[in-house]
Amino acid sequence: MSPADKLETFENPRPQRDYDIEIDCPEFTSLCPKTGQPDFGLIRIQYCPDRLCIELKSLKMYLQSYRGEGIFYEALVNRILDDLVACCRPRRLTVEGDFHPRGGITTRVAARYPA
Repeated sequence: MSPADKLETFENPRPQRDYDIEIDCPEFTSLCPKTGQPDFGLIRIQYCPDRLCIELKSLKMYLQSYRGEGIFYEALVNRILDDLVACCRPRRLTVEGDFHPRGGITTRVAARYPA
């Protein structure tokens, strides 16, 4: 089972209206693929739903599945975007990763749908 299989949705209560949903996940963790050391950061998701909304408990479980995975920030943010788009087919969606300093360097990565 892939991590994306954990994602669930529910019917948008107002599909006729454009509105934005913002979700902050301030305790995100994954592993550095080079060193195996933990990486920490904030994942921010902002989307305008179409027919479906993302169920939050399933999103939490999905994001927690990265705790033991070695992945570069750029790949991570783009994979989250792809998985969420496949899950709920939003009108638009942005995923931002704001990662804690490592070696004195902070990194922010954003990916958007549509591109």
